[in-house]
Amino acid sequence: MSVQTARLGVRSELRLRALRTEATAAVLVAGLLLSIVLATTIGPAGISAGDVIATLLSHVGIGAGTLTGLRESIVWELRLPRVLAAAAVGAGLAMCGAVMQALVRNPLADPYLLGLSSGASVGAVVVLVLGVAIVLPVAAFLGALLALAATLGLARAAGSLSPATTILAGIAVSAVFAALTSLVIFWSATGDSYREILSWLLGSLSGITWESVVIAGGALLVVAVPILLSARTLDAFVLGDVAAAALGVRVGRTRVLLLMLTAVLTGALVSVSGAIGFVGLILPHAIRMVTGGLHRTLLPLSALAGAVFLMWADTLARTVFDPRELPVGIVTAIVGAPVFALIMIRRGRAS
Repeated sequence: MSVQTARLGVRSELRLRALRTEATAAVLVAGLLLSIVLATTIGPAGISAGDVIATLLSHVGIGAGTLTGLRESIVWELRLPRVLAAAAVGAGLAMCGAVMQALVRNPLADPYLLGLSSGASVGAVVVLVLGVAIVLPVAAFLGALLALAATLGLARAAGSLSPATTILAGIAVSAVFAALTSLVIFWSATGDSYREILSWLLGSLSGITWESVVIAGGALLVVAVPILLSARTLDAFVLGDVAAAALGVRVGRTRVLLLMLTAVLTGALVSVSGAIGFVGLILPHAIRMVTGGLHRTLLPLSALAGAVFLMWADTLARTVFDPRELPVGIVTAIVGAPVFALIMIRRGRAS
């Protein structure tokens, strides 16, 4: 094979990948917009897509809504905040999963690797047991940050913030905080508080308000910008610490900064939704299989896919057993575990 033929083959592969990326982005953007409307129509009260769109436009000062009274409140106060919160949480978890997998070079990494969900669980369980659920988001967020501090402190005490040491520290911190959560539940949880705790620990978007949308959406917007600007740095981390350093990356400092950004975003999301598994684990893998591993495309496409995925997972959670509602974490686990197994099997055969 001549050099010219090889170059043509590379160019053809790059063009094909670019076309796949563009097509995937177009499908996901269209799917996100369509999902927001359709998911909002689904529920016991029959509301059309036209009604949803008219209500949305009326609240931004365009035209007049077609719904009045109770039905308008169902769309604007109940369904739409929940759908948008699901989109923000799904997008943030998927993006955090892609970042964590690059930083620790581990395909099994997810946003909760540093003990964040266990730390948030301690904060949430304590306030639910005390009967002050109004401060639950704050308590969960502070718990997640405490877990991050403990993980990074343990990793530094063990000698370094290398991927292996950080993972082991995260596992140890997760175990400690999980034990504390179990202890609080064992000694103090009864009746209503026990049901609230169980729902939160399994992940739930029930009772979402516009304030929750602001927390999740605001955190996503603020943290996503520096993460997206770090796409090339994350590409370097995938090659290993030595290669990243040779490319001019300040490995230790940059890893800590990106871990902290991921932790802040994950903590904010968990404070709204509880611990929802598999979103940050499977979506980045699925996108990599379609468009490749460059983070300039992987990060935004993972976010779009995570938003669409969690919106429909939550729609299933609130409707499939109506009037009872499943915690959305159960749905993501039922769907995510088999999908992840298939992805791993396919990757193994391809390698």
